[in-house]
Amino acid sequence: MKFLVTGGLGFIGSNFILHVLEKYPKFKIVNIDAQLIGSNKQNLNYLENNKNYKYIKGNITNQKLIGHLVSNADVIINFAAESHVDRSISNPKPFIDSNILGVYTILEAIRKYKKKFIQISTDEVFGSLKSESANERYPFDPSSPYAATKASAEVLVQSYITTYGCDAIITRCTNNYGPRQSPEKLIPKTIFLAESNKKIPIYGSGKNIRDWIFVLDHCDAILRIFFKGKWGESYNISSANEINNFTIVRKILDIMGKPKDLIHFTTDRPGHDFRYSLNSSKISRELHWKPSYNFEKGLEHTINWYLKNKKWWKNTCKDKWK
Repeated sequence: MKFLVTGGLGFIGSNFILHVLEKYPKFKIVNIDAQLIGSNKQNLNYLENNKNYKYIKGNITNQKLIGHLVSNADVIINFAAESHVDRSISNPKPFIDSNILGVYTILEAIRKYKKKFIQISTDEVFGSLKSESANERYPFDPSSPYAATKASAEVLVQSYITTYGCDAIITRCTNNYGPRQSPEKLIPKTIFLAESNKKIPIYGSGKNIRDWIFVLDHCDAILRIFFKGKWGESYNISSANEINNFTIVRKILDIMGKPKDLIHFTTDRPGHDFRYSLNSSKISRELHWKPSYNFEKGLEHTINWYLKNKKWWKNTCKDKWK
């Protein structure tokens, strides 16, 4: 089996590649990544001598390169995306380029070469929810430019399924956490700052709720969808761990034995969604998938990984929080 993974130097993509090669060491993986913000070559140093893994530096908007790589793959899994909401608010252009035009480039190639395609999307396409959980048919209501570009990509993928009969699947996942996550994200940022006894910023009241999933559970779900999912469908992926940001930070401080007065409340960001929540009963019912990690187990594993890999995060953070 030949996988083409886009964005494989990022958080979820790198964990997916390691997970696949651990479970299926004879699979071949080509990873294309442009090494933009969120990418980290350290994430896959372990694979430098693995004959079944190859890294290519390149952008998914490069039609010639993508066409060549797609033609030699069995399935393309697109993790490549600009993903940080704050940066999308400051400058939406890179998000439009990567998350929409990049997906278009891949779709044209899979249409030409008749390949299978999995588009990795996000729960943010559904916007802020009150008490309900979004199933696969819930209407889109994106709030940020980031979420809007991911919703646009989904609509584009679905149009290629309907119009051209492309074999594509869309997956949407809740907030991931775990090893190798970018330090701009809540959980690793909190760990790094707490370890250095620095103030930890929390937007607004800290009551915003996210549904958290350990990254290896997400990777396992994608594999299950690849092997058993129905092409042309979409699948939500979640662990039913709805926790507000303030509680997350307090849990991390408790585990690390750090004082609560490190918490610092800051002005809320524009358009900050209050709650995300996915109904993932479809993947459970149809594909018999369920998460393996509860939140406490996953969070302890995550903290321990970062504390044991200080070289990784110090190189990643550089001078940001000195």
